[in-house]
Amino acid sequence: MRYWKNTSTIDHLVPELLNKVSANEAEIAVIGSKQIDIDVMPHLKGIFKCGVGTDNVPFSEAKKRNIEICLPSKNTKKYIFEETANFAVYLILRMLYSDIGSLEQWEKRSRVFLGNQKVLLIGQGNIGKIVKSKLQPFVEIMAFDLAINKIEELKSLIKQADVISLHIPLDEYTRNFIDAEKMNWMKDGSSIVNTARGPIVDEEALYIEVSAGRLRAAFDVYWKEPYIGKLCMYHPDRFFMTPHVSSNCEDFLIGLAADLYEFTNKLS
Repeated sequence: MRYWKNTSTIDHLVPELLNKVSANEAEIAVIGSKQIDIDVMPHLKGIFKCGVGTDNVPFSEAKKRNIEICLPSKNTKKYIFEETANFAVYLILRMLYSDIGSLEQWEKRSRVFLGNQKVLLIGQGNIGKIVKSKLQPFVEIMAFDLAINKIEELKSLIKQADVISLHIPLDEYTRNFIDAEKMNWMKDGSSIVNTARGPIVDEEALYIEVSAGRLRAAFDVYWKEPYIGKLCMYHPDRFFMTPHVSSNCEDFLIGLAADLYEFTNKLS
């Protein structure tokens, strides 16, 4: 099988990916979070997704051409959900402990007791539920889910939150879901954590708030990747950045590689 790819996620486990072909020769496309144009892939038989987000998977176009789509197996998803949740917890705690003092001046700043801090989890799907269970012993948890709660409930929750953590998929409704109006509801000094999808947050509105020094943020996902936008200038203090690695543990990658080989054998 001839592979084309737009991600290097499992290159070290699938040596065949090191010899990728051009799009017009591809039989299998291995994709990450970037968009894909299958119109330039006349020989395409299958699309393999390295992750659980499906906003860039062309389901309808693939169906018209009888192109198979493979998402991570149930066992591999288990690692994705768990490790992404672990990483989200790390970023949430990092933001809650982001203003503790200075080594240079040996300045010790007092802070609110962790148990009195309020974290709002927007999205209670596979990952959001795990984050909730892991954080529960440490902070006060508030949860909001678009499938359960009324949108009118969100404003009062945002106003209380010290950290807002996002765990919703990207679609037409959730694009720029956290916009200038919702950021305006946030408390001074509060933070946004995003391990879901960059465009869920309005980039320009966030830039205005971060540059003004009113809000902080920690992002593992961006509007365009690799991210080189204007928020970079505030890393690491006001806009903490990681390179889309929330699920990137070796167990997950080994699972992906096995899933890809199984998918390839099926199409051969």
